[in-house]
Amino acid sequence: MAIQLDLNKFRTLIPISSLYEDSLLYLAQQTRIEHLQRHDRLFEIGDEDADSVFLISGAVRETSSTMHESEIRAGSEDALYALANFKPRQFYAEVITDSATIARVDSNLLEKLLAWGQFAPDLPPTLGHQSTVGPNAEDSEWMMSMLQTTAFLRLPSGNIHALFSRLQEIPVKAGDLIVEMGAPGDFYYMIKMGRCKVYRPVGRNGENLLAELGSCASFGEEALVSDAPRNASVAMLTDGILMRLSKKDFTELLEEPLLNWVEGQTAADLLADGAVRVDVRLESEYQKSALPGAINIPLHRFRSKAPALDRSKQYILYCDTGQRSSAAAFLLGQLGFDVHVLKGGYSHSHAHQEP
Repeated sequence: MAIQLDLNKFRTLIPISSLYEDSLLYLAQQTRIEHLQRHDRLFEIGDEDADSVFLISGAVRETSSTMHESEIRAGSEDALYALANFKPRQFYAEVITDSATIARVDSNLLEKLLAWGQFAPDLPPTLGHQSTVGPNAEDSEWMMSMLQTTAFLRLPSGNIHALFSRLQEIPVKAGDLIVEMGAPGDFYYMIKMGRCKVYRPVGRNGENLLAELGSCASFGEEALVSDAPRNASVAMLTDGILMRLSKKDFTELLEEPLLNWVEGQTAADLLADGAVRVDVRLESEYQKSALPGAINIPLHRFRSKAPALDRSKQYILYCDTGQRSSAAAFLLGQLGFDVHVLKGGYSHSHAHQEP
């Protein structure tokens, strides 16, 4: 039987108490509640988990590596704050009552919601009210969904603030052509509402479908990162709303924070630790010249091939110069992969005789 979170107690926890009500309810939905017994451990010394752990009922004892102890009971002032929240943890915690209930809150999500709460009243009218009640329900649902995506969880809070403030809302209709293959890249798009298809035109009326995208998905980054013409077309399958970001703002707020460039010894160390080289050039380029051990996933196939990659591994992407590989790395980074881009591309690596 699922354990229900007591919202009245949840609202008193610090800093959760400072959230807007809709943000608080969203956080509550993502929070894990655990019912523990005497002597159960909440966490260990050295743990680097991503949780903020709050005591809802019962009592626990925190013990340091030097055997310094302190007891914390639910309802006390100390219990308003997360337990031993420094990472790696400096204490282990053990239940000392017959039972205890704890709430595990995603620390990154909490921080993003707190930061958003501070700047929400300053957002443009399309993204928030000029008041203390926060954005309207529709905007709130979309923004919190975006904050939960891998890409947004990796962004500095200040970037998220600036990004939301610079987004432009675009109503669209089913059948609208948003991006045309061969056109220059000008905007990065996020889907607030509706669905679209990513495809390549074939012949006079045919098409090769590459992907279908829904709410909170994004597109248009390949041309912006690689500074090349659009390599696919995007059209709406339904009526909807898109949020778009200019190329300049995209580069400043999204591309630079999400790309990890490596070269020389750093790349060699990653490879020694088991990282996988990925050549994003065309198959013909890969067959003519490839770095040792590299696998080949051409950039235009990344949307369809990336989900099958092993998420437990690290990846080093390369092309001739770094342009195509940085676009592919941005896509992988959005999906939550641990990915790096080889600075300077194939020729740079070859010249340095990287293993």
